[in-house]
Amino acid sequence: MIRKSKIVDHSNGPVIEGTRTTIYQVMDYYLDGWDPTRIAARLMLGTPDIEAAIEYIEAHRAEVDEDYRIIVERSERGNPPEIQALIEANRPLAEAKKVEILRRAREAKEAKLNKPHENGTPR
Repeated sequence: MIRKSKIVDHSNGPVIEGTRTTIYQVMDYYLDGWDPTRIAARLMLGTPDIEAAIEYIEAHRAEVDEDYRIIVERSERGNPPEIQALIEANRPLAEAKKVEILRRAREAKEAKLNKPHENGTPR
């Protein structure tokens, strides 16, 4: 059965149903002139999903344009100083956690590779 792609309202704006992809993410590429198939490949979605997003964008153009303008302005302003300070203060902890996660993943992979097959032969 083929699923009909549709756009649903979500807490972070209209999204392609079953994904976290907002119409604004699609709009970035759409405004740059990308065709739906290329956008779909870039966002790892189906072309019908992108076509549904573009149909939504065109059907709600004034509202979408205004929301998009606000998103871009907010993004260009960056974080407020107090939020940026928290990010910077927590960066070393986040980096240390990342290193630990990567170390554990590497050890688990090595352990799996060094574990003999069920019949006792090496892998």
